[in-house]
Amino acid sequence: MTKQLHLGAFMRPVGIHTAWWRVPGALPDANFNLQHLVRFIQKLEAAKFDAFFMADHLAVLNMPTAALRRSATATSFEPLTLLSALAMVTERIGLVATASTTFDAPYHIARRFASLDHISQGRAGWNVVTTSNPDAALNFGLDEHVEHDERYRRAREFHAVVTGLWDSWADDAWVRDQDSGVFFDADKMHVLNHKGEHLSVRGPLNIARPVQGWPVIVQAGASDAGRQLAAETAEVIFASSRTIADGKAFAADIRERMARIGRAPESIKVLPGALVVTGRTSEEAKQKKALLDSLVHPDSGVPNLSIRLGVDASGFDLDAPLPDLPQTNQSQSGQNAMVALARRDNLTVRQLAQIAGGYGGLQMVGTPHEIADTMQAWLDAEACDGFNVMFPTVPAGLDDFCDLVVPELQRRGLFRTAYEGTTLRDHLGLHRPANRFFA
Repeated sequence: MTKQLHLGAFMRPVGIHTAWWRVPGALPDANFNLQHLVRFIQKLEAAKFDAFFMADHLAVLNMPTAALRRSATATSFEPLTLLSALAMVTERIGLVATASTTFDAPYHIARRFASLDHISQGRAGWNVVTTSNPDAALNFGLDEHVEHDERYRRAREFHAVVTGLWDSWADDAWVRDQDSGVFFDADKMHVLNHKGEHLSVRGPLNIARPVQGWPVIVQAGASDAGRQLAAETAEVIFASSRTIADGKAFAADIRERMARIGRAPESIKVLPGALVVTGRTSEEAKQKKALLDSLVHPDSGVPNLSIRLGVDASGFDLDAPLPDLPQTNQSQSGQNAMVALARRDNLTVRQLAQIAGGYGGLQMVGTPHEIADTMQAWLDAEACDGFNVMFPTVPAGLDDFCDLVVPELQRRGLFRTAYEGTTLRDHLGLHRPANRFFA
């Protein structure tokens, strides 16, 4: 049987490209319009996507106002609130939300995701992030950002506490015996009593064990610390590889790290992010992409490049090569990727800023047949297990993928034509984790 792709829909909450909302026919208020989001997720579910993934941001002032005022991400719903609402209008598609280990409490995270898993009948996933944006720290009582590796040390402990809280109750703890008056079996409740380097949490969680045991653990870090955290904790990793060779190396590195600590390498799914622009002809797809890029305003280019690099690029000579950069305390993997792109393609700062102002990661532009060829090549090369698909605009870009690309993938046997299970773990082929405290 042909190996099949897993497809997530990357919603930020709707678009990754800076200019998505400016394309004629786009719905510019889609970030903050529940009716539009309901329409999108129902379309994705009809196309049998594995999951709807909601990214998140904990600060608005993450770039100069001149650039920020051109960004559609300044307003969006809180992810868990939105996904709980979307759970009520869907039946099968997974619901993945981002939540920070640096600026939240593990008891809150454990409770919210357990609630979402019960509300959705087993479709929740937690994208574990350490939050790279230093402006977020200013919204949580800090004067400066927590150091990069320190954030990852806290995240490792945070994950252990959250999963421990999810295991607070045996699956059969809830007696609810009306005759005896016993609601739960006290012998099947575990008090965590965690006291660690960063966290002190007593427990137990005041909600039953999630339907999936644990909501699916997702991670997106690409630095060495991020890769190690993913190897230890993640079940899905959102990768940022731009080429098949890079994808193969990344997937192999993650799985080698997993093997060294005794985790089965097949227990993780690697899904690179891919901006997909498709049309009925190659020329039509290229024209769509050219229009999209042409709508990136210059005010957005350099500030976005500064964010990607983790250093202020406003003083760089726009028509010169990218200068040597100091190491950043923000996303080191993000800086490394942009520097590698600039050196490989001999890009000027101006050209790199144009890319950063749009989307600088993996892009697939072509007919449905060409897109399917590319995705199949990645899968056959073991460079991925599927993709976290980004749409150039909504609704048109999302509809194009669902109506044109998905049928071609299904025709080749590369993607499901029906959901075989009911939970996100079912879709991804992941086992339900055993309770560490109760057999």
